[in-house]
Amino acid sequence: MVVIVGGLVIVKALVIEIYISESFSLKDKRRVVKSILARCRQKFNVAVAELDHLNDNKKSTLGFVTITNSTAYADEVLDKCLFLIKSEYSVEVISINRERI
Repeated sequence: MVVIVGGLVIVKALVIEIYISESFSLKDKRRVVKSILARCRQKFNVAVAELDHLNDNKKSTLGFVTITNSTAYADEVLDKCLFLIKSEYSVEVISINRERI
């Protein structure tokens, strides 16, 4: 049960599908995915999970969720996660889906 006293709660989610061309085994893929999830969790304080393609060594679907009282801040945090992935990992972002929950 969630009790909100006198405040606004914004829950936003980002779901991305990535292609990891340099991965040749599930172990390679999981190393990359685990690194992405850990860095985003630590740096941006978001909830993270690998959602799909668990047994595919080239693809992964990742989910990121943030809870705040500002839509702009939630968008900023999720944008930073996406920028980090695109700029620091050799992965191709296949699809991006954003949702306010």
